[in-house]
Amino acid sequence: MEKVYNKLVRDNIPEIIKENNDGEAITRILSDEEYKKALEDKLYEEYQEVLESSGEDRIEELADMLEIMISLARLEKSNLEAIIEIAKKKKVKRGGFEKKLYLEKVVK
Repeated sequence: MEKVYNKLVRDNIPEIIKENNDGEAITRILSDEEYKKALEDKLYEEYQEVLESSGEDRIEELADMLEIMISLARLEKSNLEAIIEIAKKKKVKRGGFEKKLYLEKVVK
């Protein structure tokens, strides 16, 4: 029996599949362009899972999104610390989302 995934997976997944006697994982190394696209696809997949989850499951999905964001930052020759620093600066300049403000319209 064969199950086709055709998606980016975490580095240890092939070994986990083997250890669990679930079969042999057939993998390949992506080019940089394929890797970027696969990360973007994975980010969208995790985004959908965040929307569909709650509680501890949502935290797990957010952690997955964070891991993908770290990898995307690395592709841009950056890192998580740089992302956090930029987020802090934007929060000082434009604020955060704590006030739950919802802009309906602007009237002149």
